[in-house]
Amino acid sequence: MIPIAQPLLGPEEARAASQAVLSGWLSQGPQVAAFEAEFADLVGVEHACAVSNCTTALHLALLAVGVGPGDEVVTVSHSFIASANAIRQCGGVPIFVDIEENGFNIDPTSIEAAITERTRAILCVHQIGMPCDLAAIRAIASAHRLPVIEDAACAIGSEIFIDGAWSKIGRPQGDIVCFSFHPRKVITTGEGGMLTTRNPAYDSKFRLWRQHGMSVSDVQRHRSTSVVFETYPVQGFNYRMTDIQAAVGREQIKRLGGIVARRRAIADQYAALLQHVEGVEAPKEVPWARSNWQSYCVRLDPGIDQPALMQRMLEKGVATRRGIMCIHMEEAHADLPRRHPLPRSEYARDHCILLPLFTQMTREMQDEVVATLVEAVASSGRSRPGRKVPAKMVVAS
Repeated sequence: MIPIAQPLLGPEEARAASQAVLSGWLSQGPQVAAFEAEFADLVGVEHACAVSNCTTALHLALLAVGVGPGDEVVTVSHSFIASANAIRQCGGVPIFVDIEENGFNIDPTSIEAAITERTRAILCVHQIGMPCDLAAIRAIASAHRLPVIEDAACAIGSEIFIDGAWSKIGRPQGDIVCFSFHPRKVITTGEGGMLTTRNPAYDSKFRLWRQHGMSVSDVQRHRSTSVVFETYPVQGFNYRMTDIQAAVGREQIKRLGGIVARRRAIADQYAALLQHVEGVEAPKEVPWARSNWQSYCVRLDPGIDQPALMQRMLEKGVATRRGIMCIHMEEAHADLPRRHPLPRSEYARDHCILLPLFTQMTREMQDEVVATLVEAVASSGRSRPGRKVPAKMVVAS
């Protein structure tokens, strides 16, 4: 079986985890602090705060900018369900807008119409590692005095050309950026997340909230030469990362440059192999974005039966995944308001698939994936009736 993804871990990560275990300090401690400092340096930002996963990062980011009961957050339905879950955990209401005509990210031209007097923030998602049009989003947010939170769960190592220079995703173009280190991501700590910001007040809130609202950290207490009694000035959460995870993360950061370079090479090879495959369109980058190719999402012609094609490939030993989910179509969020039509989001869900892409992938594996895809396209039959291609729908940016 050729898997959809596979983390790149080796003896270095095993040794780092072992050393953390043998040190006797297992929970949030010196390894977490070092991981935060190295991550901040990597993306070029003043503050980086490690947490238990990206969902908790999103929760803290939304709380920090003031999202509370009844507040609205403009975002996309075309994302993993955690994007909406985090908003609702604050008591907020996700207001879904559609994705771009030529991509999988939020359509900046749809944001303005979704803003009301109750809008508190804009949450954009760098879907499958492709950077959003942050220049356009930032201009709209500035005009309406709204904070921008970047859901960069998939985008570690991606870059954007903005303000005349290339900038790594993670150096906020808005207010806060949130990352994931799940095994499906480009680098991993098993589970884990990170928030980056230029705002020291936000960073202080993250650090207070992630540890139950405790006024004194474990590190401060253990290093103190006198007795310390902590206080709890605010209600907080247990959103801490362990030192074992952070030790692994520090080794993963060292691999990031090579991992991203290899993933870009694999994506280039896919584009060449798929160039003449009928019924399949390969994704493309826009000139101002460099993807880390966290996932490789191809668009199928509307006549191709997506589930049948995926089943055929699975039977031949190639794993795939459906195009990115639509949160508004899930029962868990069926009660949310639907103010804006989402035809491109729904089309992308039903007519795109993710192909295997991981650092260890060989050329022989890619050839097998594409050959299996070609055979599955030929035998997949017609799709369910009733779905039309949205106007001007083209390949992913």
